[in-house]
Amino acid sequence: MDMKEIEMAGLSREQQIKLILSTLITLLLLGCSSHYKPLKTVKKVDVNRYLGTWYEIARYEHFFEEGCSNVSATYILNKDKTLKVHNRCEKDGKLKDAKGVAYATDESFSKLKVSFFRPFYGDYQVLILDDEYKHVVIGEPSREYFWILSRTKTLEKETLDMIVNKMPSLGYDAKQLIWTPQH
Repeated sequence: MDMKEIEMAGLSREQQIKLILSTLITLLLLGCSSHYKPLKTVKKVDVNRYLGTWYEIARYEHFFEEGCSNVSATYILNKDKTLKVHNRCEKDGKLKDAKGVAYATDESFSKLKVSFFRPFYGDYQVLILDDEYKHVVIGEPSREYFWILSRTKTLEKETLDMIVNKMPSLGYDAKQLIWTPQH
């Protein structure tokens, strides 16, 4: 339905906006439900070991993090087994933060749904996790989002090389990585 058809339908401006928004949301949800090659996640995440602060080492760039440095994410377990998510970054000399919620989609805790704008949730899948919980790699099925996180603000070259070398087998392109300034 185009704008002329909406106008001809005799809808008020408010009804037109609601119709357009509901159509866009429907298209978005249909697009999100399209099938991607599944990602292989880690077998199990010990949520208690995962809690705390992680520093972003690298990411795929997206508007919500564009220009950010000193990026971190802190996870806190709620009584109902959901996670509080507190993301922080510096942008244009100012501290920015976003608070969200996450929940596991299965008992492995390796696949989560995360939202900063409820009721919309995105996938958060743990692809690589160090045995000591020192670094983690996060992705999602469309391969549009990718993060390398660490308990420290830097990672050893050998660890980074291992992650970058595994990216193609996960369906990711290392050339798209943005290395996050941490100071």
